Amino acid sequence: MTILAIVLLILLGLLLLLIEFAVIPGITIAGIGGALLLIGSVYIAFTGIGKIAGFITLAVVLIASPIMIYYFFTSRTGKKMILESEIDGKIENFDPENLKVGDTGKTIGRLAPMGKIKVNGEVVEAQSTGAFIDHQTEIRIIKIKSNQIIVEPLKKE
Repeated sequence: MTILAIVLLILLGLLLLLIEFAVIPGITIAGIGGALLLIGSVYIAFTGIGKIAGFITLAVVLIASPIMIYYFFTSRTGKKMILESEIDGKIENFDPENLKVGDTGKTIGRLAPMGKIKVNGEVVEAQSTGAFIDHQTEIRIIKIKSNQIIVEPLKKE
């Protein structure tokens, strides 16, 4: 009877863990219950049958759980749950030959503090020195980092 209880606890624990991974995301009662049932089966095996049965039960639990999860996610049903899209976006780069420190241009939109500017016929994203710069304001490039352009508004004289 004790062996039947251990087997049932292991099967129920694995089922609850599978429900945790497949149906209910996050740490929920199903996952906690599954872990407790697996721990309980090992405890019953150690106290009810003996050390050898306890270690065998522990080995079965430690080997069966990862194998079951692996086979579930490699099965056809598991693959339907996994997102397999690729990101093919890229960073908008600018031609460093066209833009130099000291070049002037205009803002296309408001820089708050990031926005689009047009300098030397090229539209790029830029950052202000901290203050907001309104639409169609004359600006000057004061610093160019590897992928960042920092601008300031031109002072009207």
